[in-house]
Amino acid sequence: MRHIHAELIIAWANGAQIQCRLSEKDKWEDVTTPVWLERFLYRVKPEPKPDIVHRTRIVIFEPYTDGVKFDYGSQNIQLTFDGETFNLKSAEVIK
Repeated sequence: MRHIHAELIIAWANGAQIQCRLSEKDKWEDVTTPVWLERFLYRVKPEPKPDIVHRTRIVIFEPYTDGVKFDYGSQNIQLTFDGETFNLKSAEVIK
């Protein structure tokens, strides 16, 4: 009879990083030496998603500028978001 985790055992033997958890409610944890119990859930650790970098231009508009023209051409800020959570990680001024 084939082991329930046979494909993951082969992946681990070939160098894959394995994670496990006891139930759907638990967080995935890295394991270096899995015990391959049938009641545990195992998976190959997924590759992290890359950060998302967005460059844009922020312009402050004033209602009465007496004909002053704005330069809309260049980007002046770079925003970096976490690829996994989409939370803002950093904001940098581009000079």
